[in-house]
Amino acid sequence: MTLQRRTFTSSRLSRRPKPSRGSTKKGRQRKRPKEVALAEVKDDLSKYLRLAVDEEIVITRHGRPAGILIGFASEEDWFVYRLEHHPEFLQRIEEARIALRAGQGIPLRDVR
Repeated sequence: MTLQRRTFTSSRLSRRPKPSRGSTKKGRQRKRPKEVALAEVKDDLSKYLRLAVDEEIVITRHGRPAGILIGFASEEDWFVYRLEHHPEFLQRIEEARIALRAGQGIPLRDVR
């Protein structure tokens, strides 16, 4: 009995599109987060904090996602993150949206 070797060819549809050259998009591009074992992060945390400024780092424990490491390039980034995740701020935003849908609020042209 001989083993047959299978050859795999990817179809044109399954290939990822290549990014266009000279893209005008600025800021972070969304890409798949990097997965790193907890032991590696513990061994070199400062390295992964530097990497986390540009991309999210998923920390795995026994091969399963256990947490995420998010880096900040500046104090302003840290402030924005805290604001976006602050429960009281999010509640106020939701209340404002509900009021606007109900016809309450001040039009922007009247604010000036």
